[in-house]
Amino acid sequence: MNTSAAATSTDATSPAKNHYVILDGLRGVAALMVVVFHLFEAYSGGDPKRQIINHGYLAVDFFFLLSGFVVAYAYDDRWGKMSQWEFYKRRLVRLQPMIIAGGLVGAALLAFQHFSIFPKLPAASAWQVVGVMLLGFVMIPLPKSADLRGWDEIYPLNGPQWSLFYEYIANILYAVGMRKLSNRALGVFVALAGLALVHLLVFGARGDLIGGWALDANGVRIGLTRMLFPFFAGVLLMRLGKRIRVGAAFGICSLLLIAVLALPRFGGAERPWLNGLYEAFCVIVLFPLIVAIGAGEKSVDSASVRVARVFGDLSYPLYITHYPLIYIYTGWVVDKKIPAAQGAWVGAGVFVAAVAIAYACLKLYDEPTRRWLAGKFLARAR
Repeated sequence: MNTSAAATSTDATSPAKNHYVILDGLRGVAALMVVVFHLFEAYSGGDPKRQIINHGYLAVDFFFLLSGFVVAYAYDDRWGKMSQWEFYKRRLVRLQPMIIAGGLVGAALLAFQHFSIFPKLPAASAWQVVGVMLLGFVMIPLPKSADLRGWDEIYPLNGPQWSLFYEYIANILYAVGMRKLSNRALGVFVALAGLALVHLLVFGARGDLIGGWALDANGVRIGLTRMLFPFFAGVLLMRLGKRIRVGAAFGICSLLLIAVLALPRFGGAERPWLNGLYEAFCVIVLFPLIVAIGAGEKSVDSASVRVARVFGDLSYPLYITHYPLIYIYTGWVVDKKIPAAQGAWVGAGVFVAAVAIAYACLKLYDEPTRRWLAGKFLARAR
């Protein structure tokens, strides 16, 4: 695989290596679940206990685990041939084009989001929108005072971009020093990060991992806690070489992942720690198990692998462009008091539109842009 072709891969894998197609596909399954989760969220009234697809937000923690795994696989053995700047360039080429696309989609659809649940939006000027968009292009997080709609998002045009902010932090930590740790030292760090995760979930007031998109002490704590354990657990999992080989790995892992993300909330308002225990079990045990099974698949040309490849290609564009549609759908449902049975038909249309926009962005913009950037800036990378 040449450099420009590698730049259109859905993961971080270097030109000389094959990448894990099943893991790519699982990223796609998780991205689809995120869209479904956000569609149902419109009917929850802001109460996580009423959410139908209840744990869909844990897909972000699964993404972090996958990222750590594939980044370590791609780059752990290349640091003698590659500088930190070359690593950063590769990650920028992979991630940044769609971040810009997500901001553009968010700005383009802002005019359709004037609903009562966005109290600050009517006062936003065109210059404010342009400024927020340009700052989002270069990943500068915004304080609450700069939020456009009153949801305390660090990227008001495209809420899910917050997780890419922490993805970049994870990549910087890996490049600056974490890659140099022995497996034992990395294991100690992962164990401590796991304890921090358990403490947040079991002893925190909410008993869940919802949050990370606000620029305040609690938001930053949640964001860092959600990123540190899964990302570096993914690095450690790759290094340890733990693989589980089973038949129909993509189907099994997909069903397991869907079940994990769709189960109802546990414990109710009286015992939030029960839900915290469940989510800790998911992130610390089940997600690494799913990745170990997915990484154990050796087939390169079966029907399930071909489906996984399509899902993988769509995963990142879908995740980073769907939410502006969700703003509109949620505002419509809440302001018009639309019942779920009626809104489901529109929700299905939003789902199809989100996939169509993601596919168009992938083929017409993301892949060509990454090929051009790779040819211009990554030609000498090995």
